[in-house]
Amino acid sequence: DITYLPTTVRGVWLYLYLVIDVWSRKVVAWDVAEREDAQIAADLVGRACLRERISKGCRQPLVLHADNGNAMRAATLEARLEELGVLRSFSRPRVSNDNPYSESLFRTVKYRPGYPNRPFTSKAEACEWVMSFVDWYNQQHRHSGIKFVTPHQRHSGHGAELCRRRALVYEKARQKHPRRWSRSTRCWRQPEVVWINKPSEETKTGLAVRLAQAA
Repeated sequence: DITYLPTTVRGVWLYLYLVIDVWSRKVVAWDVAEREDAQIAADLVGRACLRERISKGCRQPLVLHADNGNAMRAATLEARLEELGVLRSFSRPRVSNDNPYSESLFRTVKYRPGYPNRPFTSKAEACEWVMSFVDWYNQQHRHSGIKFVTPHQRHSGHGAELCRRRALVYEKARQKHPRRWSRSTRCWRQPEVVWINKPSEETKTGLAVRLAQAA
């Protein structure tokens, strides 16, 4: 998704491009540009796939969900995704919350205490701030949607073990002081499946057939 960043020049904006993994919430690629452009979006998705080792031959194809903006609907991005073997998914027309993960992330970007209280004076300044934010978000931010582990911990596969240890600590505490708990301890089980626009059974069947044919 893309969001605006204010500059010191009235009516002039910078554009923050972000690609996140909805399963782990990790920001896997980002860029700051002076315009909204499909080529920039295509290059960013290409870098994300390269960094995450996503190839066209993967048995489980990657699905990129985006809104209906011009850059996301453009033929330039469509052609790049075709090259990468990435499927496309779009928000319904006039429904902004079809992309809740990016909307939630943009709110975190602009409402956390470290967000600048003045507009950015240059693209370089904006890039420096975004780099700092992404590092904090991926490496330090304990996300409530993934049981308070960091996006990096979940993305790297360590989140489940951390939550298992927490569950043991909580259970030991409950056994030691049972009157402090009226119910069982907090559920620390990591969410196993994450969807945006969960496909129908018919769609999943068709996808399974395509995967079998590709194999």
